[in-house]
Amino acid sequence: MHDLQPDDPVTIGPYRLSARLGEGGMGQVFLAVSRSGRRLAVKVIRPQIAADPGFRERFRREVAAARTVGGFWTAPLVDADPDGSVPWVASDYIDAPDLAALVRERGPLPEAAVLSLAAGLAEALEAVHRAGLVHRDLKPSNILVTEDGPRVIDFGISKAVEGATALTDTGLVVGTPGFMSPEQAMGEPVAPSSDVFSLGAVLAYAATGRAPFGEGPVPTLLYRVVHDEPDLDGVPPGLRPLVADCLDKSPDLRPTPSGVLNVLLGPDAAGRPAPPRPRAAGRADAEAAGAPGPAEATETAVPDGTVEVSAGLLAEPSRRSDNGGCLVFLGGLTVLPGSVVVALFAPWLVAALVAGVGLAVFVAGGFLLSGQPTVRRTVTLTGAHLHCRSQQRVWSSAWPDVARVTVRPATEGARDERRWQVAATLRKGVPVPTGFAGKGGEAAMRLDFDASEDPRPALRELDAALRRHAGERYSPDAVLTAYLDR
Repeated sequence: MHDLQPDDPVTIGPYRLSARLGEGGMGQVFLAVSRSGRRLAVKVIRPQIAADPGFRERFRREVAAARTVGGFWTAPLVDADPDGSVPWVASDYIDAPDLAALVRERGPLPEAAVLSLAAGLAEALEAVHRAGLVHRDLKPSNILVTEDGPRVIDFGISKAVEGATALTDTGLVVGTPGFMSPEQAMGEPVAPSSDVFSLGAVLAYAATGRAPFGEGPVPTLLYRVVHDEPDLDGVPPGLRPLVADCLDKSPDLRPTPSGVLNVLLGPDAAGRPAPPRPRAAGRADAEAAGAPGPAEATETAVPDGTVEVSAGLLAEPSRRSDNGGCLVFLGGLTVLPGSVVVALFAPWLVAALVAGVGLAVFVAGGFLLSGQPTVRRTVTLTGAHLHCRSQQRVWSSAWPDVARVTVRPATEGARDERRWQVAATLRKGVPVPTGFAGKGGEAAMRLDFDASEDPRPALRELDAALRRHAGERYSPDAVLTAYLDR
């Protein structure tokens, strides 16, 4: 915090400015006081950015969305003026050091503190993303460390600067080199997964005291972010797989904020954190656990704390068994009348034997025609994997290998509420497991519930587990949702 400079404004909107809190690419941040004495942090946008055509409209939309962000781990936006001579936005002032200052003064945080930081930041990103925003500048100086956890500040504004011609005139960068994602560094469109990359970089910084892509000029840092692997030396082993997954160059392979929370706190959704289980919800976790690949049909261990749903499937007879059943059944029909004729000219013992053979052939043919015994098919979900089992066949996919998963009626247009299908689109290059080929190259497995079963409890459990474990990969089917809501 510094005193106001001679050329600083004295007031912004209805607030009196008392000190300078900091300065960034988008503008300056001041400590402001309302008429009643409430303290606020006010960011004043740079005039050259505000002069860009279209900025104010984008800024207005982002401010409206930012007002809806809730949760424990953000500093709420309380006021703004997109239409003033100089646009500004105000949030609650939190008197606490930022993460960058804390690490500079005290050094790297202990592992337990980094785990707690990770959980708070993941929950903050959940709130930001629910509002339809992407933070775009998650970095240590935008994270305040209070006694009861982190607070994320400065969200919901950066998108308004996108496309501003002022950026090329001033050399400003939306985001912070060394903490921005590769797609952001290359100027490509960004999604919530970009914030997860920044989260990984922040956690690496908190655990080691240095940025994972080092220091240096902006072009050098941007090159490293896009092309080089992060330096994770010094990150505790229990945390390193999660950080590595967050820092994956591919946005599709990073966990969601919800996935990060599942790894850290377990699948308990009751709200009370479970003891930290620092496992990564992605490739690093799958490799470390020695989990079978997607196409391997081997016995798969079921981890603790999983959700398992199964349903009976009456397997349809193959063509061979159907034809064989017809022949045997007809043979039985022929032998049974023949035994009556034999009984007229042969001793009763011979007649009884022939009749018994005929009856056995008749029953065997009927069994073959009736199909095969009921087989239980099982879907097991964990924070790291989707497992499906049918008899001896197993389909096991790590979540990063799954692009989309849904549960839908087994037959399009059918209204049979007892027959459903788990279907997943696997990422490019991932083979569909043998015996689980669905339409359009999907991996799929049917779940057929017996007439005596109510499918809804199992389907509700499956739906809830997919929302928790698959996150954004889960695409709820409208027919299933309507069925469960009845």
